[in-house]
Amino acid sequence: MPITGHLAARKPETERHVPSLDDLPRPLYARAESLGPGSWTPPHRHQWVQFSYAISGVLGVRTPHGSFFAPPQWGVWIPAEMEHEVVTSTRAEMRSLYVRKEECVWATDRCRVLEVTPLARELIKAFCQLPAEYSEPDSAEYRLVQVLLDQLATLPEVGFSLPLPRHANLLRLCGELIDMPERAVTLNGWSARLGMSEKTLTRLFQRETGLSFRGWRQRARLLSSLNALEEGTSVTSTALTCGYDSTSAFIAAFKGLFGTTPGELFRQ
Repeated sequence: MPITGHLAARKPETERHVPSLDDLPRPLYARAESLGPGSWTPPHRHQWVQFSYAISGVLGVRTPHGSFFAPPQWGVWIPAEMEHEVVTSTRAEMRSLYVRKEECVWATDRCRVLEVTPLARELIKAFCQLPAEYSEPDSAEYRLVQVLLDQLATLPEVGFSLPLPRHANLLRLCGELIDMPERAVTLNGWSARLGMSEKTLTRLFQRETGLSFRGWRQRARLLSSLNALEEGTSVTSTALTCGYDSTSAFIAAFKGLFGTTPGELFRQ
């Protein structure tokens, strides 16, 4: 399934070119990038795993199965051979690790958002200082790589993803809400547009996304708030823009998903 149109529309002047690599020089390879606002990559895939996280800014990774968002100090794990795009709405400092598949056979074959622990963050920082062709077995560099790989295997997963349905008409409606999260859409309104009962739509939505209609709508709105908050927009203005009637309701929902308030998250 191709990445959908409402997720793929971009301004050509902000395109980032994907590095041309036939193979990795070592089992683990690092890239550090400063990304401008509105940057994006065309759909592409690698024969290796990619793990990218933002030191600052919010990363978005879009796949045929959904969108995944990483606020500062979280990262997105992208399996080998999975088609994806990396996008940013604001400026971001990104650190990426490319990992040969045989070095992470423990990993699942799905895209995930992982928490970057303080230890993992320092290990990535140290690894990014090494040359691309670092010394292999029986060296301090090699031992650092092994510890870093061990840490990547234990990073906790968080729910910062937005799964997309495959049902064409339902996907179109979800795209409208992604584009305009403030819209006051209801299950009744969507069932009328799709020509089905609310009960049928409820079952279809759960089957296609793994979430309830209400849960998916709330997650879409909360994820859409990340870029505005990162840019310094007030919590009240962000809440209204995302379709919430009150700041307190927005903060409560935000803490329920991210485990922290908006202010605490971006102070980190």
